[in-house]
Amino acid sequence: MIRTMAAVFILGSIAAAAQDASPAGKWKWSVERNGETFENKLELKLDGDKLSGTYIGRDNKETPIAEGSFKDGEVKFQITRERDGQSFTIKYSGKVSADTITGKIETGDRTRDWKAERVK
Repeated sequence: MIRTMAAVFILGSIAAAAQDASPAGKWKWSVERNGETFENKLELKLDGDKLSGTYIGRDNKETPIAEGSFKDGEVKFQITRERDGQSFTIKYSGKVSADTITGKIETGDRTRDWKAERVK
């Protein structure tokens, strides 16, 4: 009986931790460019290990994410944007820890850090 109760407690704790680390929900982070600060937003949905959602940048334009995945606590997705008639792809990856995603953004040969906070 005690072993069963301990197992239920442990499994419940693991499930709660996994749920806390879910990327599903709304996220935001700030980016500085040319002395101005812009807020980016992200709304993610999780279905198994498939990640879908929408990115909203400084121009408030919604862009669907592509190639989205969530495995071992890590999110990966990309967006394709257009500027001055040119399309470019931005790749995001990051580790989810409760209410924070910390990782890298890759645009062509440039890489920078990003840290998003869950919107509550």
